[in-house]
Amino acid sequence: MTKLMLLGVFFLSVLGIYAQDTPLFDKNSKVTKVGGGYKFTEGPSVAPDGRVFFTDQPNDKIDVWSEKGNKITTFLQPSERSNGTYFNKKGELVSCADLHNRLVIIDKKGKMTTIAENYNGQPLNAPNDLWIAPNGGIYFSDPYYHREYWEPGRKELQDKRGVYYLNPEGKVTRVIDDYKQPNGLIGTPDGKILYVSDINDGKIWKYDIQPDGTLANKTFFAPEGSDGMTIDNQGNVYLTNKVVSVFDKTGKSVAHIEVPEQPSNVCFGGKKRDILFITARTSVYTLKMNVKGVQ
Repeated sequence: MTKLMLLGVFFLSVLGIYAQDTPLFDKNSKVTKVGGGYKFTEGPSVAPDGRVFFTDQPNDKIDVWSEKGNKITTFLQPSERSNGTYFNKKGELVSCADLHNRLVIIDKKGKMTTIAENYNGQPLNAPNDLWIAPNGGIYFSDPYYHREYWEPGRKELQDKRGVYYLNPEGKVTRVIDDYKQPNGLIGTPDGKILYVSDINDGKIWKYDIQPDGTLANKTFFAPEGSDGMTIDNQGNVYLTNKVVSVFDKTGKSVAHIEVPEQPSNVCFGGKKRDILFITARTSVYTLKMNVKGVQ
């Protein structure tokens, strides 16, 4: 191969990282920083009005980004060390609050109500991320990351680092028990498919959701782990690792979005759900998209 050919391959590779030929966003679109000064941003979720709520777990708070005026305000502090969040059909914020290893609903005034905190009589490890199915059932991951703010002596009491399903009647069932470290997850808007990350094994798995909430037909989907995940109205799945990686519904890589800081989670926000909101370490970023998030 000639030097000229090698140079061409190099430039194509660079372009492939920053702006692949994709209909997802315009090649001139830029990732824009909209907030900073945090310790570790996580858990973005879109409210019914398009605002994005996100967490800063080390600072024990939940902030809110608004497309109007591009402003960020604080919703709740302290927040019981909230991590992953998701809005239910009532417009209430459901949070993985791992100060006390529980799943909670937070009303508009910041009042918390516990909806899950144990399995088989033992405390959960620390709920991390969640997705709410169309029927109101909640899937949540429960890995184990020891926190310095826990009281002395706190130990991992669950025998598996699993994924659980909280059905609409309030019963908790473990639906995945064979991962090294479950983390991000997202489902399709029709409630038929669930994608789950085994972050320590560097893999994304795909499941068929059964009528009773259990999972079947475990299928390999993508060759990388992910901290947080989202999905667009074309069925593309967005993963966060070193970059924001996008895979179509067949598991084909279709885009890589570079972010100034390593991304931790993503969701679609804004009134039209056409703004990709990215949490990334000490900051949060946005990217205007040609696709939209799902309701």
